Amino acid sequence: MTSVDDSRRELILRVATSLFAALGYDSTSTSQIAEAAGLSVEALGEEFGCKRELYLEIMEHAYRTDRASLDKALEGASTATPEQTALVVHRIVDHYLDLCLAHPEFPSLWMHRWLSDASDITELERRYVHPHFARIFSVIAPTTAAGYVDADMRYVFWSVVWCVHGFCRTGVLDEEGNRHGADDPAAVRRFRAYLHQMVHRVAALPGSPPPP
Repeated sequence: MTSVDDSRRELILRVATSLFAALGYDSTSTSQIAEAAGLSVEALGEEFGCKRELYLEIMEHAYRTDRASLDKALEGASTATPEQTALVVHRIVDHYLDLCLAHPEFPSLWMHRWLSDASDITELERRYVHPHFARIFSVIAPTTAAGYVDADMRYVFWSVVWCVHGFCRTGVLDEEGNRHGADDPAAVRRFRAYLHQMVHRVAALPGSPPPP
């Protein structure tokens, strides 16, 4: 494949990701994607075949990016003590927040799915979400079994996901009704500190939460 072809493919992926994140899969047409990319529908079909295949490639890319970030968060976790495992949990929190701040399209894509977008594509949660949670739970299992964690960790981590997605998409209202979110460094610092505090207290993790 030539560099020109690669460039065209990357353009289509970038444009389609933005449209799927903004409008959802069901509300985005191939003609919209083609027009935004400055291409014909035929050229779009030559690259990806159909909208479904394009969407699947975008979600696969999101998964691979998420997996690479989680790999870093879990480095050395298999031999961690209970206190060190608490730090791993906090690293996971930071990893996910940083990932969504760097790629705001990711939470948007998944939040559309929460609202039954692309409901005919049913395998994505099993393929992409469950493996992440399985890895995390396998790491913290010894600490949980030893009684160092006093919480339903599945709901703890899902609470992190829900909070991070909501913050990255809509931010938080201040007293005057203004929104402060991912583009406000002070709001991000405050939200990050809250996430760590929430997880540490709800899970009753040993030690102290990281300083803000």
